[in-house]
Formats: sequence, C-alpha cells, structure tokens
Amino acid sequence: MTNIVVLVKQVPDTYSERKLSDGDHTLDRESADAVLDEINEKAVEEALKIKEAGEGEVTVISVGPDRATDAIRKALSMGADKAIHVSDEALHGSDAVATAKVLAAAVGKVEGFDLVIAGNEASDGRAGAVPAMLAELLGLPQLTQVRSLTVEGSTVKADRETDDGLTHLEANLPALVSVTEKINEPRYPSFKGIMAAKKKPVETLTIADLGVDAGAVGLGSALSTVVEAAPKPPRTAGERVEDEGDGGSKIAEYLVGQKII
Repeated sequence: MTNIVVLVKQVPDTYSERKLSDGDHTLDRESADAVLDEINEKAVEEALKIKEAGEGEVTVISVGPDRATDAIRKALSMGADKAIHVSDEALHGSDAVATAKVLAAAVGKVEGFDLVIAGNEASDGRAGAVPAMLAELLGLPQLTQVRSLTVEGSTVKADRETDDGLTHLEANLPALVSVTEKINEPRYPSFKGIMAAKKKPVETLTIADLGVDAGAVGLGSALSTVVEAAPKPPRTAGERVEDEGDGGSKIAEYLVGQKII
C-alpha cells in the first residue's frame, strides 16, 4: 500500500493577461482566470497510476487563497481521495523558502506517507526550487526532473532528464519526486468523478494550525523584493523593405545594423 501526497497549485491561466499589483508588486491573481497548473495535473495523474497499480491513497495539498478550492476539486475529480488546503492571509507574498516551510508542515499532517510528488516548477513563478527545498526540510531523498517513474515495493525508480542527459535514479521510500511535462498525459475528469469530488474531504488549515510562525512567512519575510515594475512595451511595426533589385543588400544592411550578422 502506497500513500502518496501530491502538491498542487492554482495559477493564473497562461491564456489570460497576467500582471503585478500596483501596491506591492506581487502577482495580481484576481485579474486573471485561475486554473490548476498543468504540471500538477501530470503529478496527480502519476500518483493515480501508482495507486491503481496496487493499493494506496492519494492526498493533494495546496497552499493558496480561498479560490484555490477550485484547483483542489479538479484534482479530486481526477481521482485523488482527499485534500489539505492551507489558506491564510499571512501567506500573501511568501517566497519559495517560506512556501517550502509551510508545505513541509502540511505534509507532516499526512500520517504514514510514502511518496511526495510535485511538478518541477509552477507556471507562474518558475522558481523550480520548492521540491528540493521541501525534500531537505523533510529529510527525504529527492528525485527531480523525472520523466518516468516506477514504485517497486519500498523502492522508487526514476529516469531524470536534463540538458546534460538522462540519469537513472533509485531511492528508498519515503521519497520526494518532481516530474516534468514528459511524465504522462493526464486524464480528463469524468462526470462521475466530478460529482464524487464534491463529497471528498478537504481539510482547511491556517499557519497557526500548522505551528508556523506568522513572522516567518509573507511578503515581509521574503528574501527578495520587487522594488519597481513596468509593463512590457508594445511591439513596434517591423521595417518593410521594397525590392527594387537591391532587396537582398537592404536586408543585409538592416541585419548588420541590428548586429544580427
């Protein structure tokens, strides 16, 4: 029996206009449509595949505002069994370090977990560091950038793909795995799954419930600060070249002027 924890995050839809707030330069989440991050769908799918290959339970954990419930329900409708939602105003503006601390405390609430699965990076922040930080805090072996994964008894095996090539990894459970977009193609929730998700338990916790100090999270404790932000300037029209027999020369001159050639 394998008890799996999957980390999920609600992010602004990449098809929506994303911007920073005028006040503290944090991501303005209310200005864009919110969805379950696609890489997290793949993480949930991988957990479900492991569960279906044997016995086990899948718990999803999300840190985010109240509206993150929609992302949690999406994961539950795919087939996850239950969820923990950490929601607290004090978390606004938290950096990757604080997020990892909160996640570590939340994962600790899942008794007897064997495997933690996360996406390699979220599509909003793209820090790509939280899984490794979480593994360090939990004292777990970490298998990151994973494109294929198998669990055999008390052992997890994975293929890790980076720009340097393919590495074969193996670790004893419990362990933490972060997956890439190549890991699988996630299933679509069925109508039965959507209806069942409404009855699945979601435990909502604050940082006080987790024993996390409010002074250790939030924008005030972040190790980096955005001091100024400006929208990307609009694209200008390209330069048109009229070919009067010397079009090739004109293009070459333009490219030289732009230091492209």
